[in-house]
Amino acid sequence: MLKDTIGGKSIILRVELQTEAVHFGQLITVITENGGDVIAIDVIQTGPNWTVRDITVTASEQVQLEAVTGAIKLLQGVKLVHVSDRTFLLHLGGKIEMKPKVPIQNRDDLSRVYTPDVARVCMAIHEKQENAYKLTIKRNTVAVVSDGSAVLGLGNIGPYAAMPVMEGKAMLFKQLADVDAFPICLDTQNTEEIITTIKNLAPAFGGINLEDISSPRCFEIEERLREELDIPVFHDDQHGTAVVLYAGLINALKVVGKSINEAKVVICGIGAAGIACSNILLAAGVKELIGVDREGALVSSSSYSNPMWNWYAERTNPNRLTGSLHEIIEGADVFIGLSSGGVLKRVDVERMSPHPIVFVMANPTPEIHPDEIEDIAGVIATGRSDFPNQINNVLCFPGIFRAALDCQATTINEEMKLAASAAIASVVAPQELNKLYIIPSVFNQEVVRRIRTGVIEAAIRTGVARRMPREFRSGGAI
Repeated sequence: MLKDTIGGKSIILRVELQTEAVHFGQLITVITENGGDVIAIDVIQTGPNWTVRDITVTASEQVQLEAVTGAIKLLQGVKLVHVSDRTFLLHLGGKIEMKPKVPIQNRDDLSRVYTPDVARVCMAIHEKQENAYKLTIKRNTVAVVSDGSAVLGLGNIGPYAAMPVMEGKAMLFKQLADVDAFPICLDTQNTEEIITTIKNLAPAFGGINLEDISSPRCFEIEERLREELDIPVFHDDQHGTAVVLYAGLINALKVVGKSINEAKVVICGIGAAGIACSNILLAAGVKELIGVDREGALVSSSSYSNPMWNWYAERTNPNRLTGSLHEIIEGADVFIGLSSGGVLKRVDVERMSPHPIVFVMANPTPEIHPDEIEDIAGVIATGRSDFPNQINNVLCFPGIFRAALDCQATTINEEMKLAASAAIASVVAPQELNKLYIIPSVFNQEVVRRIRTGVIEAAIRTGVARRMPREFRSGGAI
């Protein structure tokens, strides 16, 4: 299957042409007529009356590339040797590696990094365990842990298939925040086994990033690990989404001129992300928050088979509203979708308050296509990169772990998450803010720096920081 690449879809075609039977220009014509764009040509081999070339072709849609390959197969005098997906080529042999920070060039170097001199370092840690932060990789290393049970939009595909995602996350940690992250995919989906395994791995790491673990097991796993470990445990699918969502909402409310304390907020999809988003919004000051799922609005007067729904209903929907999404959404200022494509209709948005904020974050198909409501929505955000205002976890986790590691936080609490949201929102300057730009790019270098400052300050203020970085000791951060 052809996969997405940045800027569209791309493949490399290796073709063998019989030059007496076909001209190279004919091949290029076939490619362009079927929607392909030739961006590179490399000659691999040539002979008296034949040539082998690699042709890199891009297109906006997968179907166009399929049409290109189909047409080439029918072209007389051309043999399609093979098709290489550039995304798969990028993943060959994995995407990350480990390198030593210092070279071992002689016997003396060997004795210092390994035996016998390493024994003195080992004993220093044995005598004072916190020395592990000074003398090992623990101070800058995060474990990215998954069981493969809820991978992106792919579902339960298992630990082996989850590895490319976890490797990619490790790359982002390093490139964006200089955090050394290592992917760990566990061949078990038993809650107790996962908890035990992570606890046993914890001495090597300064933080645990849980990823793509299905609900409701993810709640217990995170809660237990947070109680039983003294390092941050952060389920990014829940809290990363929540932090970036609230960052976007801070700025969206500014655009439409509404207050978070007075806004009626409807969240559709009360799974792991929906509950985490609700928690951060309640902590931020939302008074009227209503969760809607398959059974309609969650309300405390009802009893649900999902224990998290019962807990959720007790804390939300203060006016005890009942009914379907279509009924509940009337007069709402904010809609937050974490459910599935197509559940929101234009008529629903028309029933919201004037200039509604609509965050439709279902992937790959949003709850409603943004084009359908562009004329009536005050601000629209999605989870996709091909629309403005992408709510992307990548904006959160590198910076929040950079901060947690630098202050050796014992946990990542709600105050730290709120600080991360405010930091992300602040990157968009007031003069830049508009309905199409409420959230910064993941490549904006200011994001990690501002998150680090805000989150460390919150960690110090709430008493979970075990170390105060030098720039904070004089009473102010750089």
